[in-house]
Amino acid sequence: MQRFLTEIDKVIENGKYKDTWDSLQQYHVPEWYEKIKFGIFIHWGIYSVPAYGNEWYPRNMYIQGSKEYEHHIKTYGEHKNFGYKDFIPMFKAEKFDAGEWIKLFKEAGAQYIIPVAEHHDGFQMYDSALSEWNANNMGPKRDVLGELTTECQKAGLTSGASSHRIEHWFFMGHGKKFDSDIKEPLKCGDLYWPAMPEPELHNISSEPYPSKEFLEDWLCRCCEIVDKYRPRIIYFDWWIQHNAVKPYLRKFAAYYYNRAEEWGEDVVINYKHDAFVFGTAVPDIERGQFSDAKPYLWQSDTAVARNSWCYTEENDYKTAEEILCDLVDIVSKNGRLLLNIGPKADGTIPDKDRQILLAIGQWMKLNGEAIYGAKLWRKSAEGSTQIQEGQFTDSAAKEFTSQDIRFTVNGGYIYAVCLNMKGKNSVCIKSFAFSDDASTTDFCGAIKAVEVIGYDKTPTWTQDREGLKINTITIETSMPVVFKILTD
Repeated sequence: MQRFLTEIDKVIENGKYKDTWDSLQQYHVPEWYEKIKFGIFIHWGIYSVPAYGNEWYPRNMYIQGSKEYEHHIKTYGEHKNFGYKDFIPMFKAEKFDAGEWIKLFKEAGAQYIIPVAEHHDGFQMYDSALSEWNANNMGPKRDVLGELTTECQKAGLTSGASSHRIEHWFFMGHGKKFDSDIKEPLKCGDLYWPAMPEPELHNISSEPYPSKEFLEDWLCRCCEIVDKYRPRIIYFDWWIQHNAVKPYLRKFAAYYYNRAEEWGEDVVINYKHDAFVFGTAVPDIERGQFSDAKPYLWQSDTAVARNSWCYTEENDYKTAEEILCDLVDIVSKNGRLLLNIGPKADGTIPDKDRQILLAIGQWMKLNGEAIYGAKLWRKSAEGSTQIQEGQFTDSAAKEFTSQDIRFTVNGGYIYAVCLNMKGKNSVCIKSFAFSDDASTTDFCGAIKAVEVIGYDKTPTWTQDREGLKINTITIETSMPVVFKILTD
């Protein structure tokens, strides 16, 4: 590990970016990131074998009295005889085909792909020199991240990687409270190490603080991913906002940005909870969005299932229509959507995940011009349905109406997307209402033409003091409907 640390310091010393917030504020979000709007997140790992509860199974199975604990004993036996590590030989990924995955994601309309490189469980889904507990050495014995990165590049998609490693500080700690397979001594690089007592998770100064050894190991793992796979996006999960992590975050950002400069590339870091000083990376909202448009670029990440990021036999799936409405809303507010799917342990993508992705892809093939490369209009939305702002706000589907419109611009067109027109044959877009006072209207130009994307019949339309009134055929789909408006 010392060799890695020495190299990290050398890159920072010789590079443009230093490990200070002042220096990191030289960073600018690249133009290519502004253009991409839809990505695929992949939660796949050892936790996909039990496929129970969610991806926190490795933690919860060691919490006495939890449903995962009881399920584990009933299904696999006592923890001292069958612990989390014993799932590894069962994680064979015998049907995993990286090329087929990427083909599906491209058909879904995705522009960037972010596989989870390491989750809280501490098992690396890539070939690592820092720990033997990785997918290249054990389980499938394949460099999963490497294969997906290669196939992304072949398909012309942007490849990234996510690290959820920092939570491993406490993730397995409950296993020390009873007779399980998590026993001392544990050393750096072990699957279960360090298994510390769980702190108050939302307290950024909670003790016990992550140790210097653990944080240096975390930094080296992150930089190893950068050097080995050259991801253009690095996504960090929560808890990196802990006070003890901040100096190492700055080191990582400086290292990553300097490496990118060496390679002649522009890169992005996604973060949560104000872990980074604003302007030094791109903020992300987990399972949520903003209620209003933002002048800065941001990302929302969510999953096809409400209850889990990984595959489970009890996944509560969203509909493709619901996901597309969120995508349109997010893009209209200067965001992009990272949508997670959870493959099965054998490497197959569940039928329901596949169906959702293909339905999204069909819509995007028709309506992508309102999404890809689109920019903000002078307002993002109209309608009475309120968007609850903040993380973890997508537990229930939103009930949109034909009055709920989202706007984007691309080329010479304004796109007005009606989020729910099913059973309707007309819509009134109030933001295009005539007004004698330019200060009280959103649009002062002239409309030359209106079309409904995906429908051959040309709509009729009029414009008055109430708005732009469009009449078309009765809409039978529950998917968002895009009105393409040419202005003069």
